[in-house]
Amino acid sequence: MAANSDLAMASASELTAAMDNGSVSSVELLDLYLERVDEFNADINAIIFEDRDGARAQAAEADEARRAGKKLGSLHGLPMTVKESYDVTGMPSTWGATDLRDNIASEDALSITRLRDQGAVIFGKTNVPLMLADFQSYNDVYGTTKNPYDHSRTPGGSSGGSAAALAAGLTGLETGSDIGGSIRNPAHFCGVFGHKPTWNVIPMRGHAMPGVLTPSDISVLGPLARSAQDLDIALRAMAGPDEIMGRGYQLALPEFESSSLAGLRVALWSDDERAPVDAEVKARVELVGQAFRDAGASVIDARPEFESDHTHLIYNNLLHPVMASRTPDEQYQKMVERVQQLDPNDDSDGARVLRAQVSNYKDWANSNEARTHLRWHWHEFFKNVDLLLTPIMPAAAWPHDHSAFGERTITVNNEQRPYFEQTFWAGLTGVSYLPSTVIPTGLNGQGLPIGIQIVGPEFGDLQTIGAARLLEQEGFVFTPPPAYV
Repeated sequence: MAANSDLAMASASELTAAMDNGSVSSVELLDLYLERVDEFNADINAIIFEDRDGARAQAAEADEARRAGKKLGSLHGLPMTVKESYDVTGMPSTWGATDLRDNIASEDALSITRLRDQGAVIFGKTNVPLMLADFQSYNDVYGTTKNPYDHSRTPGGSSGGSAAALAAGLTGLETGSDIGGSIRNPAHFCGVFGHKPTWNVIPMRGHAMPGVLTPSDISVLGPLARSAQDLDIALRAMAGPDEIMGRGYQLALPEFESSSLAGLRVALWSDDERAPVDAEVKARVELVGQAFRDAGASVIDARPEFESDHTHLIYNNLLHPVMASRTPDEQYQKMVERVQQLDPNDDSDGARVLRAQVSNYKDWANSNEARTHLRWHWHEFFKNVDLLLTPIMPAAAWPHDHSAFGERTITVNNEQRPYFEQTFWAGLTGVSYLPSTVIPTGLNGQGLPIGIQIVGPEFGDLQTIGAARLLEQEGFVFTPPPAYV
């Protein structure tokens, strides 16, 4: 029998409420999670670094403050872990790269400081793929993370350790990052909630290669949790301008005013020829749409006025330069040489990726201009609808596959599809800076979770999370994996 699984699987807001009413202390809750880490983590390898002594000291301070009647913040005393790629003082930030094995952070990322300011007790870090560049989470530093619902399958990536730790009840809350679905696909694969914020709503400082301060294009930081309310709490804790922007700007995200789903205007984009999804995934998007209809919302099939191929091309043209910029100089030079050897008439997907990786500023600026047009198309679209429902991945979690990228495929409707085709659904919103909240829709016939994403206009983060909260009340909830309860 798992150690007190009901409490361990509770939402972060339920856990803080339990501490507030004296049902459990921060130290006791931390010890519960550490007991579960000892019991389960060896099987799934989600948490790859711990600071137990430091966390116990933080938890004891949180308990003392609560006894003294002092409220530290919205996460007072909550034990949590964070994605390995965040800088946390005294902890490694390797991004799964062996040459960064000795990279120990000397200060916290700004978002980590903000979580601590709200009383969070950070006791460890969770696994990632090499350079955060895969839909799976394995590397030569920490090994492979497994899906709590089926150890033979991936938990997703790059925040795969984050989602697996949450689903297994090893932590109270998690934070991830997302440039190609890295918060959203693990949330889908592991049946938890995840939120990709509007770009730069949460400052990126402290989530980068050593010495880098410039925020990456498209990439964002955001929370993963076992409830939508937790996403709201964590987003508010981490969001807001950095010290430079804060001199002249304040963040004022529009609040979600609806107390029910009735009256909302919802669009569905449940499948696409550019990136087909399994019939069961499409059915879950339509299931959530039906829940809106049943509650009195207006639901239509609609999409903005641009072609799927066009937005995906722009996404790739902007994504690949970011990813390539993280590579060592020697490796980058090899990319340049490969492009120089390409046939000028080669317009294959592989050739497009190579050219994008080493594109010049004019090429990038042209793609950025095209992206700005996409953003305005979305702006017009959201004048007529409040929310958009789409898939986030084409299928439920698939078996681990550590073969070379070019050799991988995934199975969609019993057909083999290109491995990286699935970035379409993440890039659709990522390239245009839109907020996206993933909710669980229950398990399929194999006992695997399926999630869908709720998309809103730029800075509509609290609207997508608010809709997720209402859907949670309609039964779209986290379902713990049977082996961990």
